[in-house]
Amino acid sequence: MTEKKLGLPSVVATGVGVVVATSCLISLGIGSSAIGMTFIISMVIAGILNILFALSVSELNALMPNLTGGLAQYTLASMGPFISIIVMVGGYLVCNTIVGSAECAMFGNTIASVLPNIPIPGNYYSVALIIVLIITNLNGVDVFAKIQNVVTYTLIGSLVIMGLLGFFKLGTGTVVTQPLVLSTNFTDITALCGLAFFLFIGSEFIIPISNRVQNARRNVPLGLIITLITVFVMETLLVFGFHNYTAWADLGASTTPHILYGTMLLGNFGTIWMALVSICAVTGVINTIISSLAYISAGMAKINLLPKVFMKTNKKGAPYVGILIIGGIMALINATGLSTTSQLSFLILTGVIFWMVAYIVTHLNVLVLRKRLPKAPRTFKVPFGPVIPIIGSLGIVWMIYNISSDPATRSTIYTICGIIFAALTVYATIWVKKVMKLKLFKPIPLEKVMAMENDLYHVYRNPKTGDHIPKLEK
Repeated sequence: MTEKKLGLPSVVATGVGVVVATSCLISLGIGSSAIGMTFIISMVIAGILNILFALSVSELNALMPNLTGGLAQYTLASMGPFISIIVMVGGYLVCNTIVGSAECAMFGNTIASVLPNIPIPGNYYSVALIIVLIITNLNGVDVFAKIQNVVTYTLIGSLVIMGLLGFFKLGTGTVVTQPLVLSTNFTDITALCGLAFFLFIGSEFIIPISNRVQNARRNVPLGLIITLITVFVMETLLVFGFHNYTAWADLGASTTPHILYGTMLLGNFGTIWMALVSICAVTGVINTIISSLAYISAGMAKINLLPKVFMKTNKKGAPYVGILIIGGIMALINATGLSTTSQLSFLILTGVIFWMVAYIVTHLNVLVLRKRLPKAPRTFKVPFGPVIPIIGSLGIVWMIYNISSDPATRSTIYTICGIIFAALTVYATIWVKKVMKLKLFKPIPLEKVMAMENDLYHVYRNPKTGDHIPKLEK
């Protein structure tokens, strides 16, 4: 029986469901409260740069289809093992762990704000959620997978409805009279582009399902672009709603701006509605992060970019080493007490730096592989030659430079990222030289990288050179 292929609507639903998380509403509230409606300009800039990235990652997927590791394999074939480890460990494992921790903190703050009479700190709820999801994933059964589509559409539908109610001033609350714009200074707008960038990241998680997409040549890049546009429209409606029902100062001071908006828009009903939606969303997102990062780690170990211990599974088939390490780090971060908006914002911006670096490398992979393999078949190719990857890379570098308007905060973010990258550099150098016994920047042939996806490659290969040895017939 032929496996049923996914259509464009399913691709878009997958992308939007991954991109829109509760922590995005922190960024939306912070940005809107800082400069008002002009934050939409920051969103436009960040959205365009994400669309350029979507085009580049679509070309890489067309060149090297059906690879579960995605960026790890692309970079391995383009720039070698050293950059692959830096990008994947920093750009995905570290970044998603940091961002996931912020998401958990948002969950704890939400519960604490909805249940103010119960004297339990928000981080207690966060750690409890992480422990539950660690146990769930260790059992090898994703209990949230069955309701993932319901959760996603509930989140999307609720945000659209509440955004429209706020936009057209149809809420039961009192309409607030306040200025549309708090700043038209272009420097203020660009300083918030890094925060706005966070609103769109994650669309590339469509790529792992591309082998099950009908007419992937058209639907993968188109689905990525539609996903980003849909997110932009949804969040723009919410910014208008914020202006009409929530004072900018109150929005910026709140650790749960979405709950505040729901309350001001629809009273107690809005509070409960938004809280339930947030709980469903954060549970699904954190569950996905813990699970997917554990499997990504196992996949990286499979191509020898991480220790083999990450490939170990328990009786349920779950990669328990990755689950325990990733979940444990998230629990530890939340146990320290992420309670204020400034702390969450700082954590998000720090994580975004790593994700931005991964996106820059994606653009560079396109340029390198075009130069090295100009005649290799590609079912999709980014138009206008090297223009889009170059503009996309420079745009992200510019956003990293403007990651925060506060020089002290920007300096601290750079320092933390520098320390983490230095540690990754030491690990990657030792690992590639001593364990993989390869040159740091020597690319692995594309066909060999694709072959490594097959389990048999690791059974029949020369232990000294790593070259594949075909199984001899008897």
